[in-house]
Amino acid sequence: MEMTSLNKYSYKRLQDFCATVFVHAGVMKKQADIVAASLVQADLRGVDSHGVVRTAIYLKRVEQNMINPSANIRIEKENDSTALLDGGNHFGAVVGDQALKLAMEKAKTNGVGVVGVKNSNHFGTGAYYALQALKEDLVTIIMSNASQTMPPTGGVRPFIGTNPLAVGIPCGAYEPFILDMATSVVARGKIIVAAQKGERIPIGWAVDKNGKPTTNAEEALEGSVLPLGGPKGYGISMFIDILSGVLTGAGFGKYVHNMYENWEKPQNVGHFFITIDINQFMNIAEFKQRMDLYISEIKAEPMAEDVDEILIPGEIERRISEQRKKNGIILPLKVEKELTEIGIKYGVSLSDALITNHTESEGV
Repeated sequence: MEMTSLNKYSYKRLQDFCATVFVHAGVMKKQADIVAASLVQADLRGVDSHGVVRTAIYLKRVEQNMINPSANIRIEKENDSTALLDGGNHFGAVVGDQALKLAMEKAKTNGVGVVGVKNSNHFGTGAYYALQALKEDLVTIIMSNASQTMPPTGGVRPFIGTNPLAVGIPCGAYEPFILDMATSVVARGKIIVAAQKGERIPIGWAVDKNGKPTTNAEEALEGSVLPLGGPKGYGISMFIDILSGVLTGAGFGKYVHNMYENWEKPQNVGHFFITIDINQFMNIAEFKQRMDLYISEIKAEPMAEDVDEILIPGEIERRISEQRKKNGIILPLKVEKELTEIGIKYGVSLSDALITNHTESEGV
């Protein structure tokens, strides 16, 4: 198990720390705030693999001119309900934020907004965008492609990414439905940890470089992670790549470049945003009542042995977020050390983000 720090960090001040670091690295304040917010929100929701752990690689790609924080994000094509956005190789979170706002504006005016994006970068978690749209009572579907980590069913080497899919749907009394998932069985990071510890991995997580199932973590890292649900996950990942990459003019398959390994070409990630105005189908109040009824009936279903509660997508993450807002975020020691060193480099103190006593809370 990865060692964690004994320190607890205020999510607000951790976000300020990250934003200030990005500003010192040459990013405009407004855009630095967006990138920092997308990272810290992932940590709040317990998706630590997409949280402040990504700060270092984002900064390195800026320093190596692999991300252009001064890029002009422009609309290449547009009509009443659709648009194609050229991200200009800006931060994925900044490009995604602009694409979402455009899609929401179109949905409110015309009932639906569909915005494709090309020339972008890793954009964080889909839930970051879903939560923004939920404030406007919009249904949102968010997709992005990613660099190669999974083989096509029947293949032996990586061709498609663990392309994420997120859906946000508002409710009334209940918390909103937020589905945010990758299309792989397991994150590659878990296999890396197993390899570091010399542990075996469960069968079904990955294949070796010859396409054979393996429980050897080192062999798995030389091979590929597997799609969720076999050919079904492969098919979902493929359609996300088609909409986000092929349709938008972004990279797809092997043309989406790895942000950790490729230092010659920008990532050229593609995204796809769909926003829907519920009022075009029924009054929003009626819809929320129907969603509440739907969820209440799901939760009232008979439960299997050793199950205390039936949950809906997004509920666990919401509870983790509430706990971490109240109690602070605990970072892995490796990440804490990395952020401390980044802070020293850019003249910002990570210790300023610490919760200094047990009575301190985010509301103070």
